[in-house]
Amino acid sequence: MGWNKDGSAIKAEYCGTTFSGVVLESRVKYGGTVQYRVRAFEPFYVDSLKAVRETVLVDEDDVLVDFGVLVYD
Repeated sequence: MGWNKDGSAIKAEYCGTTFSGVVLESRVKYGGTVQYRVRAFEPFYVDSLKAVRETVLVDEDDVLVDFGVLVYD
């Protein structure tokens, strides 16, 4: 799969917390690395930040699994 994962369901790590969500936007950062804006399927608590997050930015190295675009009929 390519770098553009818009609409893909992924499992990723954010500040030491693993979560699943859908990629809202993909972008290439200055320097050539890829970053994704991801909306979690369910809000999750990030212990290191002592906060709940629903939408986060993750780098391509933090993506653990790409499930692709899920289609529900």
